[in-house]
Amino acid sequence: MRVFVAIGFVLAILSGVSGIAQAEDPSTGQDDADSVSQAIARLAEEEGVFLQAFYDARGHRPAWHDGETVAAFAAALHTLDSDGLMPQDYQADSLMTTHRQVYAEGDSEGDSEREARFDLHVSRLLLTALAHLQRGKVDPRAIDPDWEIPIEAVELDPVDLSRVVDAQRFEQAFAEARPAYATYERLRSGLARYRTLERLGGWESLSMRQQALRPGDIDDDVALLRERLAIMGEVELMAAAIEAFPGAVLEGRDPRYYDAKLEAAVRRYQRRHLLEGDGIVGPQTLAALNVPVADRIDQIRLNMERARWLLHGLPESFVLVDIAGYRLSYFRPNGEIWRSRIVVGRPYRRTPTLRSEITHMTVNPTWTIPPTILREDVLPAVRRDLGYLWRERIQVLSPSGAPLDPWEIDWSRPGNVVLRQSPGPHNALGELVVRFPNDHMVYLHDTPSQGLFAREQRAASSGCIRVENIGEFAQLLFDDTDSGHDVRAQIDRGETRNVRLAERMPVILHYWTVHPAEDGQLAFRPDIYERDDALLQALDRPLSQQRLGG
Repeated sequence: MRVFVAIGFVLAILSGVSGIAQAEDPSTGQDDADSVSQAIARLAEEEGVFLQAFYDARGHRPAWHDGETVAAFAAALHTLDSDGLMPQDYQADSLMTTHRQVYAEGDSEGDSEREARFDLHVSRLLLTALAHLQRGKVDPRAIDPDWEIPIEAVELDPVDLSRVVDAQRFEQAFAEARPAYATYERLRSGLARYRTLERLGGWESLSMRQQALRPGDIDDDVALLRERLAIMGEVELMAAAIEAFPGAVLEGRDPRYYDAKLEAAVRRYQRRHLLEGDGIVGPQTLAALNVPVADRIDQIRLNMERARWLLHGLPESFVLVDIAGYRLSYFRPNGEIWRSRIVVGRPYRRTPTLRSEITHMTVNPTWTIPPTILREDVLPAVRRDLGYLWRERIQVLSPSGAPLDPWEIDWSRPGNVVLRQSPGPHNALGELVVRFPNDHMVYLHDTPSQGLFAREQRAASSGCIRVENIGEFAQLLFDDTDSGHDVRAQIDRGETRNVRLAERMPVILHYWTVHPAEDGQLAFRPDIYERDDALLQALDRPLSQQRLGG
């Protein structure tokens, strides 16, 4: 039995719920019931196709006449708090009061109309809650003009949803509407954990009276640092945190002593949160440690919204580019996951969010310098020193591709020239490019600047994605799609050529600032593109509420 039917993805809401039953209020006469049904039938004509079908399946009988059903729905709405949504958006606290007002005793004219309007309104609230759980509350296109991932509509089965209402199985329906992926469940668990920390008082800020805490230092903040790391998930330090209470002795030393065990834990924390892993609590690490628990809760909530945008209809095998986490994950057909570090666009040349399919590779690529990079980077370098063109092996071409003499060009006003870097290890794209159609002209590629992969924060490109060990990745793609190509052999031929995949491979570029690890711990990443605030504001903006009643 299916309530949700989405493209490539089915959510089963109920199994074995028989019939559509609607208890009749014994105090309500048949004439009154008929008049309410007639009012629902008339008003439903002004609603969307689904609500019309929903009430057609019920013979236009009211769905929310029974107070117990409304109470069960209101209770289920309160559970949406665990998804980072706001129950008040769906009137969780006022539904029962409104129900009592609508169904108050009396026989004044307009009662049937008022009851019908209430019924339709609550049904709309149910549909809204289910849609928000499955696809998100916020339209990503409203806050990200470069959003390119298709937004699939949610299709519902009106008969089965009617059975959900009559059986009062709202929490089960919500559970089935949530993204059925481990990432989402880990975020939900993390949200619950951080809310518990907030109820317990959160954590005290490190005062840092000195410029930085280093191994070997003795400072009052060291004991607090031990407790903080234990609270934030460095479970190896839990015993040390307990020992750090006043009067305790840690390994025979002053508990304020920054020892090797604490240094190792700080390094783990830094690596987890993409900070410089030096074991020194300097300004960046201190700022991360001192983010209030309420802000971390908001960060989890908004990344759950991003998960709802993305985590539906995913193919069995696909490539996921985690922009803010600087990581590529290839979910292979055999169930294995291949991962690699990546370099993404600088904050002023952002890597876009998109969904596409890898179609082919270019081996030994040339690089036609894009207009923005030409204008902002290359032309200033050429104007300072014309020898830059020879050192970087850049050809000067006309728009038709004819070679031009660099000495004959006025580089202060070069006109419509094309600069193209010849292939080879020196090429900005390295030896290999992985291509997929998109409007932003971005792609995955090799790089001669391998040292960038050693950095923790790697927003250093002009928008495209540099991939460490891209040759290994490309070979896996060829092997898994039965394309029959040897990447190294193709490169060694020395020719610039395109090599197609036998089957397209889906690729998703997405932006996460919270990553739930497999051990359940959350890694908070810097918001390199400053996207979190706009999303949080949109997520917290109350839904416009329609007046209930007649």
